[in-house]
Amino acid sequence: MENVGTALAEMTLPQISPLAGEPIDRADAERLAGVLKALADPARLRLLSLIQSAPDGEACVCDLTAPLGLSQPTVSHHLRILTEAGLLEREKRGVWAFYRLVPSAIGTIADLLTPPRKRATKKSPR
Repeated sequence: MENVGTALAEMTLPQISPLAGEPIDRADAERLAGVLKALADPARLRLLSLIQSAPDGEACVCDLTAPLGLSQPTVSHHLRILTEAGLLEREKRGVWAFYRLVPSAIGTIADLLTPPRKRATKKSPR
């Protein structure tokens, strides 16, 4: 079993939000921009949604081509970009590769883009 796609977890994202009132340094801005660039595509956003809503929270490329109306190579390309950005994990099972969201990835990005004073006032789920 081969797991790939923990770039976001291994990558050091900025500890400070670009909205915190302090300047974010260039290297941190470039790392965050790379992840946001991976998200900034309608097909990739749909892929994240399709995978998250799949029965087991994972999907194979073969499950994703028809709903997107894209070819297998195109879907694989988008999945690779999301995996390299650390938003998806890839698990190879025989000849098939299954993808699932990295649980903390979207939350990490959301926290970085939420101004600290808004973060502090978020209501916790009951």
